[in-house]
Amino acid sequence: MPDLWMPGAEIHDLGDHAPTDQQYPPKAIAHITWDRNATATAPQDWCTFDDLVNYFTTSGAGSAPHLIWDPFSGRVAQLFPADSRSKSVVDSPGGTRTNRAGRVVIQIEAVFFPYCRKDGVVYPRLVDTPCAGWDRLHAWISSWGVPDTWPMGHPTDFTSHRNEQVWETQGGWYAHAHVPENDHTDPGSWPDFTAPTSAPVPSEDDMPLTDADVDRVAQRVVYLLAQASAGQPPNGADDNLTWLINWYHQCSQSSMGAVLDYKLGAAGVASLAQKIDAAPAAVAQALASGITLTVNTNPKGA
Repeated sequence: MPDLWMPGAEIHDLGDHAPTDQQYPPKAIAHITWDRNATATAPQDWCTFDDLVNYFTTSGAGSAPHLIWDPFSGRVAQLFPADSRSKSVVDSPGGTRTNRAGRVVIQIEAVFFPYCRKDGVVYPRLVDTPCAGWDRLHAWISSWGVPDTWPMGHPTDFTSHRNEQVWETQGGWYAHAHVPENDHTDPGSWPDFTAPTSAPVPSEDDMPLTDADVDRVAQRVVYLLAQASAGQPPNGADDNLTWLINWYHQCSQSSMGAVLDYKLGAAGVASLAQKIDAAPAAVAQALASGITLTVNTNPKGA
């Protein structure tokens, strides 16, 4: 089962969990917080991530999403687990249950409004920001089976396109402007699924995997698969390793780099490296057994 809480997210569990409607396909809903009304001739200062976290965990809890995403720093706060509904779209009595119509309905609020000004730079659209952390956020949502498609079209402006039949029957990504029973027109833009992202220099604990790190992880996976094929339980396999084996079978090669990156991080890679270094003979024997593994050695999948 994928992680209920996004690895690396700042957890602010609101409680009040409630199930989604499992008969519908999995979805994600893209929002922007749109805190202020700015224009090209009158930009306004960006509202901070911490301000929005404070709002959605106090007076704004009644409209809280699963995730609050800072596209400038990459910080993410999570308020509900993936298998619960959240509350960021209007759900009118008697119609489709907009917050629940999917095996998951994961809602993301990007902390952004058009023509916000941060550090002296004005950003007309969300996609004009660094979109830091988008790769990790996207990888986690993909792990819940949300397909990389926009059934009502990739948002490129602030116009509405709503169809309840499409909403109920097709999984994928939806803009708030696409959700039935709602009148909001955000987010106006959203990063591409495969677009590379630029980000601030990460801290040591958040460094992306190097090619050498990925090779070492691959060797460890080969070793564990060799043990499993011989009917031997993996010695000392921790949760990260068990997860990695499962995802080796389930993830496409194009996404493996991002999945390894967001799940393991530098600390996880160091732990794996220690295990590999402690058993070089076993690793060599596993590699010699003929079991092969292809891994995308670009950690960001770019």
